Amino acid sequence: MVTDTTNINIEGHAVVADIGGTNARFCRINLATFELDRIQVFACADYPTLNDVMEAYRDEQKVALEHVAIAIACPVDSDQIDMTNHHWQFSIRGVRKSMGLKTFIVLNDFAAAAMSLVTLEPHELKQIGGGKIDPKAPKAVLGAGTGLGVGHLVKMPDGRVMPLPGEGGHVDWAPTNEKEWAIHRFIANRFGRVSAERVLSGPGLETLYLALADYHGRNVVPLSAAKIGQRALSGIDTLAVETVNQFFASLGSFAGNLALTLNTYGGVYIAGGVVPKLMGLMTTSNFRARFEHKGRFCKVAEAIPCFVITAEYAGLRGVGQYLKQTLQQSKKSKL
Repeated sequence: MVTDTTNINIEGHAVVADIGGTNARFCRINLATFELDRIQVFACADYPTLNDVMEAYRDEQKVALEHVAIAIACPVDSDQIDMTNHHWQFSIRGVRKSMGLKTFIVLNDFAAAAMSLVTLEPHELKQIGGGKIDPKAPKAVLGAGTGLGVGHLVKMPDGRVMPLPGEGGHVDWAPTNEKEWAIHRFIANRFGRVSAERVLSGPGLETLYLALADYHGRNVVPLSAAKIGQRALSGIDTLAVETVNQFFASLGSFAGNLALTLNTYGGVYIAGGVVPKLMGLMTTSNFRARFEHKGRFCKVAEAIPCFVITAEYAGLRGVGQYLKQTLQQSKKSKL
């Protein structure tokens, strides 16, 4: 997380954004109530730079751009930002200066996803197995969309929460059976190294479809992730059904690995654009069985609940929550 500011102790409204490889979601946030309004979604491909899309939001919504916080799908560990799955590059200080901003906070998109967890209501979560959460324990969040995002949330002794962003989506993908080794070989021949993101993302779903066709010796026309999902949900394409089932089996293994990494008894939370659209097949897949298939630590995994986040614009809420906590800390430090 990087903050470039002249005066963080602000009142009134701010603008927050959640920027992925495909879409940039913007809204205005009331800094007294932290309610969101004037939500607008832009296609990143339609804008050459971040400045261009910020100006489009300002002009179309007629809002002042003074205090801005954004989450973005890439590492945020210096002034220079270079998106992983999109071409935008920028300097944080440069954007603040060129846009005339008083405050500009930039954080990783899954740091924002982690922060959103404290804002979610029970009806915005669908539990997939496991027991009850320990509210004091670490939480993990992952999400498949244009890429595969991963983050954690830990509770501090003073009651604050701290997001732990990372690039866990780029760890090696681990095959567990003969079919998955065949998939691994297919992807390795195309891309070289096989990361989890090559399988567990929208583009990964498209690659899985082709890999499974190759495994079965079938010639197929490449399909978009949306089309694969539609054909799987309707049941008209057995290869699409197998593809989605393989996706969920691999997602279960990956999510279970995250659960063991920090003993996330606070739960494992699944965000992103892919999974909520395929919920009809998730509950009948091997997702939970693979999540719990952890050998001597299966009892640990069995106890940890998984949740699919069904809330709309959770990422925006996470950015707002991070902004809120930053403001509160700033006010305390000045007392």
